[in-house]
Amino acid sequence: MTHTFKPTTVAIGDLVAHPANVRSKSPETYASENIAHLKASIAVLGLLQPLLVQKIDGKFAVLAGGRRHAALLELVADKSAKSFAKRTKIDCRIVPNDCDVTTALSLAENITQAPMNAIDEFEAFARMMEVDGQTPETIAKTFGTTVAAVKGRLRYGLIHPDIRAAARAKTITLDTMKAFADHPSQEVQKEVFEALTKEDSYVQAYTVRNALKSRGVQVSDDIGAFVRQDYEARGGAIAADLLDEHSVLEDSALVETILLEKLSTAAEEARAAIGFAWADAVIQYDYAAMADYGRVYPGPVEPDEKGARRVDEITAELETLEREMENEDLEDEAYNDLYDRVDALEAEARDLQEAYSAEDLARSGVIASWSHGNFSLHVGLVRPEDKPESAGKAPGTTQDQGAADRNEITYPASLTEDLKTERAMALGAAMTMHPDATLDLTLFKLVTDVLGHGMGVTPAIKVDARQEYRSHAKMDEIDSTSLEQVAEARDALDLSWADDAKSPADQFARFRALDAGEKARLVAFATASTTQSCFARDRQRDSLMHDFEVEIMPDIRAHWTPNAALFNRFKKAWLLKILGEELGLAQEAVTLASSTKKEVVAFCDKLFAEPFATLTDAQRAAVAAWCPPMMQTSGIEPVDAPEAEMPEGETEVAEAA
Repeated sequence: MTHTFKPTTVAIGDLVAHPANVRSKSPETYASENIAHLKASIAVLGLLQPLLVQKIDGKFAVLAGGRRHAALLELVADKSAKSFAKRTKIDCRIVPNDCDVTTALSLAENITQAPMNAIDEFEAFARMMEVDGQTPETIAKTFGTTVAAVKGRLRYGLIHPDIRAAARAKTITLDTMKAFADHPSQEVQKEVFEALTKEDSYVQAYTVRNALKSRGVQVSDDIGAFVRQDYEARGGAIAADLLDEHSVLEDSALVETILLEKLSTAAEEARAAIGFAWADAVIQYDYAAMADYGRVYPGPVEPDEKGARRVDEITAELETLEREMENEDLEDEAYNDLYDRVDALEAEARDLQEAYSAEDLARSGVIASWSHGNFSLHVGLVRPEDKPESAGKAPGTTQDQGAADRNEITYPASLTEDLKTERAMALGAAMTMHPDATLDLTLFKLVTDVLGHGMGVTPAIKVDARQEYRSHAKMDEIDSTSLEQVAEARDALDLSWADDAKSPADQFARFRALDAGEKARLVAFATASTTQSCFARDRQRDSLMHDFEVEIMPDIRAHWTPNAALFNRFKKAWLLKILGEELGLAQEAVTLASSTKKEVVAFCDKLFAEPFATLTDAQRAAVAAWCPPMMQTSGIEPVDAPEAEMPEGETEVAEAA
């Protein structure tokens, strides 16, 4: 039956709550914080929708529109709202007293009004600005929200129209669409969108965010905030956002360069202050990679006369401070100040009575890294080749001679970190090419982690289906073999089951129907994507991955080839040493000794890209097998350098270079 409700006007003071209103038992619905936006809208725009009322005991009971009624009462009580008083009349529609569907009317109004989605709100706000001349401030006032919330919606205007259209068509979810707003450049957004959707695969928000991370650093990130001033001074490109904290420093390489420079400066300052032999810097300190490093610590020393007097002064002051801290009436702030003073004095006393030995300083150093938004200094580190047990081992070579060999090849922490990334990529490629073995490994890891005795069988792989994010200082320059192998493996996957239009249950049913080989390939690809940055495994530390890598990746050179990007990070003397001692190209090393480093790098790059026809079989084998020691698969002995005759009298020339 259709009901007709007569329009009328009623004074706000004559309105009361209706007992049949479906929200009458939910007082929190009418709390001030829950109707603030409605109050603001009515104050600016007036009551846009009449209330539905029914006359009860001489008053007009609000059957539908209780939140609007509550907002009107707050406006009446608000002294600053001049246009609203108890006698102010507002538009209503009267429900006859003989109506027998009052509750249904109340319910219908509450459930038939669909809320606007984020895209609708953005477009409405944008029209208000473009057509009505509104500002984020006036829009916020109108709807009782914050300026930041309005700007947050307006940021969706920065999303490429094709991506917004995909969200409207439900090709991607609203959360996925929002993720694209993390980067202000529509050109970058579209490139990422097309790359992620070219296979018609399901795109998730975190996948978008991970992909956008490689396209720049937000200024609100701790690194972005730290380098921004220097970045702008060097002319680095910034993709501006409506909200400044979401603007992006687009030149990731420049961001990393500036950060490493600052870290290097901090490391050098610490080195000079303490007297260490060397300093280095990495963005992220990897404790696993540094496991082979040694460490030295300061030992007790006798302070000089001036130092001894200062120690006595500190001791006396500490005794006084300890008595003051025993006062139970101390305020927290005063107590904390005393505590900080005690810490500072104790540190000063330690510095006067402890020091590194001259021998330790001569072989140790400091590495600066970025941690939790600030510098972190790792002091007293000893490189593996400088540890006492590894020096002076060669027959007829003294320890002093070994330490003095400046041409000895060393791998700075910054380089070892990037080599770990490249090795992990190669391991992932090997996994995709051995799906059955990788499937067994994945299932074994999953089962033993759940059914074992609390100790994981290996920390080397993750089975939580989180793709590992890999950073590298020169990602665009490294050998792309492993990347191409993984891409080829992905292209060959059967993803017909992954139809986003179907329910998860339907997708699972189609997945189960795949043959065992296809499932193995899918699992292998997923597991390969979780491989963490790594070096060659130690059998004692991780026997599982040690043996597994020997099986699927007996030679990393099947997935990775050293190139100019690597050789550029070596000293010229190291490259000559590799050529002469490890590859048996002694004559070439002597010839190149007078060349520039750039020429030596070009020679090495060409040599490894396509071994020269003039090489002997032994030299060719050495070139085909060579890689930095920590990159080779565990358990595989490096190929012995082929014997080569060094022209008489020229040994010193090569070493001097």
